[in-house]
Amino acid sequence: MDKRLETRIKDCEVLQLPKIHNRAGNITALENEHSIPFPIKRVYYLYDIPGGEERGGHAHKNLEQIIIAASGAFDVLLDDGNQRKIVHLDRPYVGLHIVPGIWRELLNFSSGAVCLVLASLKYDEADYWRDYNSFLKFK
Repeated sequence: MDKRLETRIKDCEVLQLPKIHNRAGNITALENEHSIPFPIKRVYYLYDIPGGEERGGHAHKNLEQIIIAASGAFDVLLDDGNQRKIVHLDRPYVGLHIVPGIWRELLNFSSGAVCLVLASLKYDEADYWRDYNSFLKFK
């Protein structure tokens, strides 16, 4: 059986990332397969998102992601085809690990929010479900 059929929201987890405090400011350093549960193959970030806009609206077949609110705040709607859950991200030392086979939508961006994404694979259009009904049929 395809493991993507079995993935559920409970397989996604909020990670406390390493935070080193200093009176001059904090730092969070991320390392492949140490603080991040997979080798990072791609990094990108979303910014200058107009109020009321949404991002995401897709699921991945094989790719894993860590989503971080590097600045500001936003919500991540997770959907496994049976259940939905909203995770609020608003700290740069907290990441949301999303496994393959989970639909996600990014919502409610605060002014100036920056969404940092660490991905387990390079970009591949064939890895996406962009149509929700097609995603549901697979699940």
